[in-house]
Amino acid sequence: MFVMLKDADPSSFAAIYVVCGFTDMRYGIDSLAAMIEARFHLPLFVPGTLFMFCGRRSNRIKGLVWEGDS
Repeated sequence: MFVMLKDADPSSFAAIYVVCGFTDMRYGIDSLAAMIEARFHLPLFVPGTLFMFCGRRSNRIKGLVWEGDS
């Protein structure tokens, strides 16, 4: 499901993590998930947890959310 961040209510997330520094916006879900596990040692599969990544130009962000199994 694609959700624009401006449409998301911050209180609907269990936790929000902002990854500092620049992230290659070409990375897909698998690469971002591997980065979270390897670099930050955080659990990925916690429903409602949002991880936000910023590109080099700082004009775009990419978010990764685990919504649980449907």
